[in-house]
Parts: sequence; structure tokens; C-alpha cells
Amino acid sequence: PGGGGGTEEAALACDLLVPFNVVWILDTMRVMLASWALAAALALHGADAFSPSGVQLPASRLTSSSMPLAARPAAFWAPAAKRAGATQLHMAATVPKIIQGGMGVQVSSWKLAREVGRKGELGVISGTAMDVVLLRWLQEGDPGGLYRKALATFPDQGMAQRCIAKYFVEGGKDKAKPYKPLQMWVMEPSQELNEISVMGNYCEVWLAKHNDDGTPIESVIGINCLTKIQLPVMSSLYGAMLADGDYVLMGAGIPMEVPGILDRLARNEDVKMAIDVDDAQKVYYSHFSPKTFWENSGNPDMAAKEVVKRPNFLPIVSSVLLAQAMLKRASGEGPTRGIQGFVIEFPTAGGHNAPPRGFRYDAVAKSHTLSLNDKGEPIYGPKDEVDLVKFKNAVGDLPFYLAGYYARPEKLQEVLALGGAGVQVGTSFAFSEESGLWDQAKQQVLQQIANDDLVVYTDPVASPTGFPFKVLELDGSLSVKDNYEERPRVCNLGYLRTAYEKDGKLGYRCASEPIDDYLKKGGDKSATEGRKCLCNGLMANAGVPQVSPFKKAGSTERYIEETLITAGDDVNQVRKY
Repeated sequence: PGGGGGTEEAALACDLLVPFNVVWILDTMRVMLASWALAAALALHGADAFSPSGVQLPASRLTSSSMPLAARPAAFWAPAAKRAGATQLHMAATVPKIIQGGMGVQVSSWKLAREVGRKGELGVISGTAMDVVLLRWLQEGDPGGLYRKALATFPDQGMAQRCIAKYFVEGGKDKAKPYKPLQMWVMEPSQELNEISVMGNYCEVWLAKHNDDGTPIESVIGINCLTKIQLPVMSSLYGAMLADGDYVLMGAGIPMEVPGILDRLARNEDVKMAIDVDDAQKVYYSHFSPKTFWENSGNPDMAAKEVVKRPNFLPIVSSVLLAQAMLKRASGEGPTRGIQGFVIEFPTAGGHNAPPRGFRYDAVAKSHTLSLNDKGEPIYGPKDEVDLVKFKNAVGDLPFYLAGYYARPEKLQEVLALGGAGVQVGTSFAFSEESGLWDQAKQQVLQQIANDDLVVYTDPVASPTGFPFKVLELDGSLSVKDNYEERPRVCNLGYLRTAYEKDGKLGYRCASEPIDDYLKKGGDKSATEGRKCLCNGLMANAGVPQVSPFKKAGSTERYIEETLITAGDDVNQVRKY
């Protein structure tokens, strides 16, 4: 407005602000990769590169990700084989070249995963906070009725209808009123909490594997969970498995116990997980029993009836040593300990990063400050680099993928040349039309990238987990210091709370909660400095921000949670799409 520029410039500006779709991203990468491959073949072999060799390719080579889904061998889509008393590990006849990264909360939505899966690659839904996500969309009136459509296929309709009756709001709740809360996770969660967790993850995977009209899609869909968010893991995985999930990917920690948990859940056996507890005098376990779960829901025969396949497991690692340790000590069955491949994630990736070798955040002694650069970011050095030749030798025939600034055709070509299976791409998908990122935030990012580069800050203290966390510096978000400091502290989701033992009893605390509450629980005030509430910030990213019980200083209205967007260092390359 106000003059300047013609219609062509205006049209170009509008085009830049339209979120690109998944098909565009995947096709762009494939076309550019094909160009690289053709150029390399011509350079090496000239015209002979394209002459018939007379040698028939094996079936595994014929079933590349570019082959139409309907033409792929049946083995590619086959469920896991079963044998009495054990879970037989399975691999697809081929593996995808592109994994769409798991980005929470619901940025890696079912809609995004569905479109990536439809193109023959591995679509991944975020398994973070799917219990609360389900309930908030039901309270938003369930636009399109899709969550209720998914719940209509859940094996226990009594459970599904109880959830709908309690949380569904016709037409959506009043925007000025808060969402109805769900209890926070504890060592032994309630039946309702387990039910909502199972159904939330079931719905997300089911929607990713079906068209809007409910017809199934031939695709491969995975779920990504954070190892650091321990308490919901078992019920989340069970829900994804009930919906026929194909892959489980887990990082932000060392998921040693997960392969064995998947083995046992596939047989509907009881599982347990050791939980980190500060100042503990013993080992604490959280438990999940499919049999008890169905019994408590009023359907004791369901555990025997429900047959679930064991999904492939891909741990996300940052070193050769960690991959070797998992192949030696993970709890799963078989020669690879229940592991079917790896994702190697570098510190250029978005979300949580593995800390530099030897780095340990210490809020009291502040010894970590010696390992920060001039901007206050962790310093990564030669010890943090991964020797990919050694990694390949360490994992043998298992496929591996590289993540963190690898969303480029030339990088994919490099990985394939080294014997890797492909790349994991997150940030390039995060701002696509199909991602679950709140549209207003998505438009703001695209508009700014169209005009100038954005900055991503590796914050060593933002996450209560103690892991470095990538924060996209964006006006109007909690990345702005004043916004962060003015936000009234509250802990009402609690996914990143840490359990602690005092006088033989368990408690739960988070360095992002109100400071007085944290101090009463034995926390040190210095540990609260710079901590951000990722739970509420990431929920706001998904377009379902909570109305806080508190107000900003000087405000007459209750505070509405603001966004805290994370992205990889390659965020500015989304400009090319």
C-alpha cells in the first residue's frame, strides 16, 4: 500500500508468501538429484553410461522410491512376520531415501506425514504431547470431523466415546477460555491418562495412513518420540502400533530400552522403563500393561484379540560410539538388538541437539560457560564430527541416514555414495503448506525469509532437559528477551518435569516453572535463569495455545501463550522452494 511496484512485483511477493507444499519439495530434490546423477554418469562413462548392460537389476534395486506405489513388490508393504514366543524383526524390501523429520508439537502433523508417505518416502508424525493435542482439537470442534473419524475406528469404542463425550465442544470453545486440562504425567499414570495417550497417538498415525474419506493409503509412516520425555513413551508407542505404524524414531537421549519394549508390546506383554530420578536411592520404573489397560477399560479380552506388528526402530545418534553401544547393549531381540537402522543427527539440525563432547550444563558452577562462543552458543569441535566410513563399518548392513543441513540434493548424493540410505529432512518441511505449524507463524517466517536471512540461535539453557535447543529468532515470539521475561511462569503440561526423591517420596519439578515453586522443591535458583517453557511454547506453535491462569504485569486480560519456534541452521534455504 502507498505506491511503488507494479503488478508483477506484487504477484511475485504473493507467491513468496504462499506456503510451498510437500510435493514441490520432494520433486525439487529428486529432479536436482537426477541432474547430479546424470552429470556424474556422463562425466565418468560418457554415452556408455546409458547403454543397455544386459544385466537385470535385483528386485531390491527395482523398488526404488521413484517407483509407483502400486508397482512395488508385496513384501514392501508386508506386516512384520510373527513366530511363537518371539517377535521376528523385519525390514522392508527397500528403504526410503528421504525421512521427513519428527518435529513437535504437531509440526510433523499427520497431514505432512501423509503427503510424504504418499510420495513413497518415510512420513513421520511427532509423538510429543499427542494426548493434549487430541483433546485440544476436540475442544476446537474437531474441524472436518477427522479426529472423530479416526476414533470411530479405534478398537475400543467405549473408550473412544468417553473421550468424545468429555472433551468434544461443538463449534469450538470460547477463545477467551482455557482448554480443559489433562492431568500431568507421573510414575504410575492413571487409566484415563494412558487412554488419552494411546488414542492420541493412534489417531495421528491412523490419519497419516488414510485419506480424508477413510480409505487407506499405501505408505510407510513412522512416529518420532523424545527419549527425554520418558513417562508417556510406552503408551504412545502402543497407540502408534495399534494404528499399524511402520517405524519408530527416537533421539534426545539414549533409547536403550525401547527396542525391547517394542518387542514385548508387539506380543501384548507387560513393559517397564527405568525413569531418571534426581537424588534417587533406588532405580524407579514406570510400567505399562496392555492386559491391564484393556481390563481397566472394560474389555479384558482385547489384549488377546489385538494383534500388532512390531515397527522398525531407528535410534537418532550423534557418534559412532553411541551406535556401537546400542548395537551391543540395547534391549531388543536379534543380532542387531532390535535396531533396523540409524539416523545420524548433526548439531546443525533443529530442535534439541546432542551437547558437544564433554559439555555439561552446570547452572550452579557455570563451568559450561568455558565451552561457549561469543554469542553464548555451545562450541562443537573435531571430537563431535562423525567419521562416516567408521560408522558404516560399525553398523554393517543396517541403513543409516544423515540429518542436519542435509536437505540438499548434493548432500543426498554424498550420503548415497558413502553407502548411506539417505537423509532426514525437517526444517524444509516445517514451513510447507501441509505442516502443522500455526499458519500465522508460518506466514511471518516466509515473509521475513523472502526479504532477508533469519538467525537461528543454539541456546544452551532454554530447554529444561539440559540439551542445547535451536531457537529461531523471530519478532513476537518467546525468542525475544522482553517477551520471555514478561511471560508469567506456569507449569501446567509438565512433559519436561524431572522426578526427584526426597525423604523416600517422589516429587516433580521443572526449572521453567514458577521460581518459588521450584525452590520449594529443592531446586537451585540459578537453574531457572534463561529456562523457557517449551511445552507451552511448542503447543502454541501448533495453533492451540493455552489461556494462562495468570496475567502479564499491568495487563487486565489473561495471558495467551506465545510461540517458540525451532528450526535448523539451514532455515533460509526454504526460500528456494
